[in-house]
Amino acid sequence: MLQQTTTLFSHVKPDDTQFVQGGLRDFFLYRDLGIAEATHGKVIAHLVKANMAPEKGTGWHRHEADFQIVIMVKGWARFMYGDKETLVQAGDCVHQRPGIAHYLFDYSPDMEYLEIVSPADFKSIDVDPVCEIPDPTPWK
Repeated sequence: MLQQTTTLFSHVKPDDTQFVQGGLRDFFLYRDLGIAEATHGKVIAHLVKANMAPEKGTGWHRHEADFQIVIMVKGWARFMYGDKETLVQAGDCVHQRPGIAHYLFDYSPDMEYLEIVSPADFKSIDVDPVCEIPDPTPWK
């Protein structure tokens, strides 16, 4: 059995951290789950939720990361992965393979997802458009 590790124990309760602005996208709010600190930057885990109606979306980009999953907790979001539209709904899990060109262009007002990425300081790189993007669904 593993007796020693270089990572730390972490237990973050819902009231321990708040949703804040200042993450990768200004139209989302982010809630840190303490994993980046506990793993010394090896992994980040945060909850992401809609903050504003979709207008332009994320733009075409890719991530310099070794691993990334998105687990939709509430609502839904529509992504383009390459030229394929993908609806991700509550309960769905998506593994975004390293380097895949994608675009999150539409989401529900109650959208919330858990994102886990390695390393914690992953980069987002703009890429040339792959295809046309459908219009987002207006919020009521």
